[in-house]
Amino acid sequence: MRNRAREPRVKQSSIVPETDERAALREAVTGLVGRYGHDYFVARARAHEEPTALWKDLGANGFLGVHLPEAYGGGGGTLGDFSVVVEAASAAGCPLLMTVISPAICGTILARHASDEMNRRWLTGIADGSTKMAFAITEPDAGSNSHEITTTAHADGAGWRLSGTKYWTSGVDEADAILVVARSGSAEASGPRRPLSLFVVPTDSPGLTWQPIEAALVQPEQQFTVWFDDVPLGPEALIGDDGNGLRQVFSGLNPERITAASISNGISLYALDKAATYANQRAVWKGVPIGAHQGVAHPLAEAYIGVAQARLMAARAAELFDAGADATRTAEASNIAKFAAADASLRALDQAMQTHGGNGLALEYGLADLWFLARMLKTAPVSREMVLNFVAQHSLGLPSSY
Repeated sequence: MRNRAREPRVKQSSIVPETDERAALREAVTGLVGRYGHDYFVARARAHEEPTALWKDLGANGFLGVHLPEAYGGGGGTLGDFSVVVEAASAAGCPLLMTVISPAICGTILARHASDEMNRRWLTGIADGSTKMAFAITEPDAGSNSHEITTTAHADGAGWRLSGTKYWTSGVDEADAILVVARSGSAEASGPRRPLSLFVVPTDSPGLTWQPIEAALVQPEQQFTVWFDDVPLGPEALIGDDGNGLRQVFSGLNPERITAASISNGISLYALDKAATYANQRAVWKGVPIGAHQGVAHPLAEAYIGVAQARLMAARAAELFDAGADATRTAEASNIAKFAAADASLRALDQAMQTHGGNGLALEYGLADLWFLARMLKTAPVSREMVLNFVAQHSLGLPSSY
């Protein structure tokens, strides 16, 4: 098997700071995920099947909840710790988008804003891997503009009635609940900034249906259009205060960008390791490994430099988040980290495929099947254009363009 677990050729860089505890965490995650390997990931991805065994193992070993409160079964660690988990799993050939959605976005929002009762019901399962939660914010006509969300929850005296449509919602079919961003009828207001609220909607709720979106992505998590047709919700479904959902969502967006960057960086490390191994073994000119030729070595070295910079930025963003830095300051680092990591991973993966020549397109070499996933991370969870808009306005002081 060409994708079997082995000692990586690309060593951990001293440029990116890592404590002894995090180094041990990385080693443990690499060892666990390496027992499954890229072949396992691709088999599940092509069948759009949950990587159930791997997910359960990650949860049972405390890796999915390493950053969540100990009171709810988590490890009491930091987002920086969880970013190591996400990157290490991706570098071992298993980039799991659901780690960004369930433990990072939903887990962080619940930990910061949900009631003790709600956290005991949902967060405990997210931490140990027995529960998954999807996240629904994007709509067909809203896109990146969350202020134009039309999915609405109306108070009905007994709770809420939720109606609307969400789009490109990942992993609904494997989730136990969906964290939904919606306008709330009791918090109506005039003007362009419409109040939003957050609701936890169990996926077996009456009136909730979904349909897969056919996509070129090779990943276990499928994408869906989701319809809420007068879905009944109890009062306990609301997270925090009615109409305060946008502020709550923002507490999950920085973890989203940081862990998305970690997936991209993990893909980069995986690809560069594959390329370095191949370039050392492949010899076609007078028995000299192709890695000795600058035409092969220099592009790989340049890709490595880009990846090191992206990883350093992601580590800094996580550090700021964990230190409780100002939200805008953390957002600047998180957005830049996600932007840099997505671009660096595409360059690294493309160069790894080029190093393999025609074999780079052969599925048995385990590179080409990651292309669309790496490309997707350039567009989602936040597009590079929206990152540039943010940086232009908040970092450079330019007028808002949207």
